Amino acid sequence: MTESSPLTRQQAWLGVIALAMGAFVFNTSEFVPVGLLSDIGASYGMTTERVGLMLTIYAWIVALTSLPCMLLTKNVERRKLLMGVFALFVVSHGVSAIAWNYPVLLASRMGIALAHAVFWSITASLAVRIAPEGKKPQALGLLATGTTLAMVLGIPLGRVVGEALGWRTTFGGIGLVALAVMLVLWRLLPLLPSENAGSAKSIPMLFKRPALSATYALLIVMVTAQFTVYSYIEPLIQRAAGLSNDVTTWVLLLYGGMGIVGSVLFGAVGLRWPRGFLLAAMAVLTACLWLLLPSAQWPLALYAVCAVWGVAMLCMVLPLQAKVLRLASDATDVGMSLFSGLFNVGIGAGALLGSQIGTHWGLQYLGPVGGGIAVAGVLWCAFASWYWVGTFAPKPQR
Repeated sequence: MTESSPLTRQQAWLGVIALAMGAFVFNTSEFVPVGLLSDIGASYGMTTERVGLMLTIYAWIVALTSLPCMLLTKNVERRKLLMGVFALFVVSHGVSAIAWNYPVLLASRMGIALAHAVFWSITASLAVRIAPEGKKPQALGLLATGTTLAMVLGIPLGRVVGEALGWRTTFGGIGLVALAVMLVLWRLLPLLPSENAGSAKSIPMLFKRPALSATYALLIVMVTAQFTVYSYIEPLIQRAAGLSNDVTTWVLLLYGGMGIVGSVLFGAVGLRWPRGFLLAAMAVLTACLWLLLPSAQWPLALYAVCAVWGVAMLCMVLPLQAKVLRLASDATDVGMSLFSGLFNVGIGAGALLGSQIGTHWGLQYLGPVGGGIAVAGVLWCAFASWYWVGTFAPKPQR
C-alpha cells in the first residue's frame, strides 16, 4: 500500500483500528505497574511508595523527550517510524521480564518511555489524517477506545496474570502482544510521509496562542490531581480502606470499562456543547477524588464512584486533545508532542506527590490533596472558557 493509492473507506477504518490497537498496548504498559506495585516491591524488598517513583521517572522521561524525539524524527516516514518505535518497545519489555534488580527494571522502563514519547506525539494526528472524510472525531474516539480497553482489559488482566504467574510474566506478555500489533500495523497502514509536523520554530508560535497555553495549563493541573490518587489506587484500597485484592481488581475493571461510556458521550454530546461538557467532566472527576476513600466503607458505593470516575476522566481528556489538534492545526505533531509531554508532567508530578503524601502523611490524605488540586483546575477552566470564549472551545456543530 502506498501514499499514491487512495485509501478506501474500509482501509481507512482498518488503519485507525490498527492505531487504536497500538494505543491499547502502550497504555496498558504505562499503567499496568499501578496494579502490581506491591508485588514488584516485594521482589526487591521495597515499599510501594518507593516503587511508585518508577511511574514518576517513566512519565518525566516521556515529558522531557516527547518534543526532542518528535523534532528529530519529523521528516521520517510515519509507518517506518512506528515500526522502530514498536521494536524498541518490544525489546525493552523483554528486559523488564528478566530484570534482576530494580535499576535494570528502571532502565528497561526508560526504553519503553522513549518509545511512548514518539508514539503519542504522532498517533492522534495520524488517526485524524487517515480517517474517512467527515469522521475525524470518531477516529479520535476510536483511538480513545484503545486507551479505554487498556484500562478495562489490559490493566486488570495484567494484574490477574501478575498475581497468578508473577509480574515478570505480565511484562513479557505485553511485549509479545506488542510484537503482534507491530506486524498488524505493518500490514494495514499505508505509507505516511511526514505532514504538518512543524518544527522547533513552531514552539514559540504555539505558546503565543493564549487559548492553547490555557489548555496546556489546564491539562497539567488536572492530570496532576488525577494521578496523585490513581497512581496509588492499589495500596489506597487495600491498606487505607482495608479491602481485598478482588475489590482492587474490580475497581480497576470498572474504572477502565466505563471509559467506553465517556468516549460515546464525547461523540454524542461533547462536540455540541464543548465548554459545558468539559467543565462538567472536570467537576465530576473532582467530586470522585474527594469521595473515593469515604465511599470505600461500602464496596458498592466505591464501585459506583470508580465507574463515574472512569467516565469523567475520558470525558475530560478527549475534549482537551481535540482542542489542541484544532488550535495547533498548522503544527499538529508539535502540538500533540507538547500535549503528550505535559500530560506526563502531570502523571509524574501526581505520582511523586502521592508518594510523598503516602510516606509522610498517610494514604488517607491522597483524595483530599488530589481533589483540592482538581478544584483549582475547575476554577481555571471556568475562567478560561469565559475569557477566551471565542477561541477556547470550538463552536457547536449543527
